[in-house]
Amino acid sequence: MVFASSNDFETWMNTMPENFQKDIKRLKKVSEVLTKNPDPKVGHTPKEVIWTKNKAKLYRYQPAKVKTNKVPILMIYALINKPYILDLTPGNSLVEYLTNQGHDVYLLDWGTPGYEDRNMKLDDYVLDYIPRAVQKVLRKSGADEITLFGYCIGGTLTSIFAALHPDLPIRNIIFMTSPFDFSDAGLFTNWLDERYFNLDQMVDTLGNIPPETIDLGSKLLKPLVNYIGPYISLADRSDNEEFVKSWTLMQKWVGDGVPFPGEAYRQWIGEFYQKNKLIKDELYIRGQQVKLRNIKANILNIAAERDHIATPEQVKPLLDKVSSKDKTFKLMPTGHVSVVVGGTAVKKTYPTIDQWIKVHSN
Repeated sequence: MVFASSNDFETWMNTMPENFQKDIKRLKKVSEVLTKNPDPKVGHTPKEVIWTKNKAKLYRYQPAKVKTNKVPILMIYALINKPYILDLTPGNSLVEYLTNQGHDVYLLDWGTPGYEDRNMKLDDYVLDYIPRAVQKVLRKSGADEITLFGYCIGGTLTSIFAALHPDLPIRNIIFMTSPFDFSDAGLFTNWLDERYFNLDQMVDTLGNIPPETIDLGSKLLKPLVNYIGPYISLADRSDNEEFVKSWTLMQKWVGDGVPFPGEAYRQWIGEFYQKNKLIKDELYIRGQQVKLRNIKANILNIAAERDHIATPEQVKPLLDKVSSKDKTFKLMPTGHVSVVVGGTAVKKTYPTIDQWIKVHSN
């Protein structure tokens, strides 16, 4: 059907049943969101860069705000996606929440690797980057101890770092949806089986692993939910401006991935998913054996019950390996991402982390 003008379209619309009119308006709104809405702004919490190395930057948040908790928090993010998921938007930001509660918050942003970074290994991140970041945080804050916070792969890297540096003043460690035991990683175990998945050929061919490849693997865990679900939700709730705003922010982050440095990916898949070396004390980083029992800091280990990327069964076993006397496991009624953004995160995850840190920093 072709209309000569918008007035003709409106006239025709007025002759249609009310439910049909509502559906057309929703579809029009969806079209506007997908094609006309400007790119949303993220990472609003004020910050300053206090150190850089290669592509990485170390941020200190709300530097002008009075810090009532004297033990600084260093957030260590994953090697995929961008860390602004921790500071998505005002009112929905773990960083903003913690700084508003008086915490001195820092974040290690790995940046976006280029082809020249394809030979970067997990060893480099654990032994060259994280130690320097810890030193910078302690010096900048003037503190004697530090709290480490690792999300997803960032938590796994944090555990390796802490195990290799038992003499550093690490008072607390928070792990959030970080995998440690890869004996059963769900569908990933089948897909990445070394009998069928030619890891070396993939890395040797591509150099760095494209973010689209990583994103595809995660979405295929629940393809209908991950590929179609977001658009059904948008169509159903397109008249809710607050929902549309949140939806747009999340889709920006989901599509804003970064390459995975090739050699680090070779280790991540080969030594963790395929051989499960970390939990078995068989992992070596530059010749040093990683023994999780060397970790003695207070631990809060957070898992998400609907997490298909780092299942609770992969997260929880850490507590059986460490030597920490004070260790707590929390299972949140969320998924891998909704543990840190969304209504449940704001109401449950944020206060849980804040209260635990305050109790364990006195």
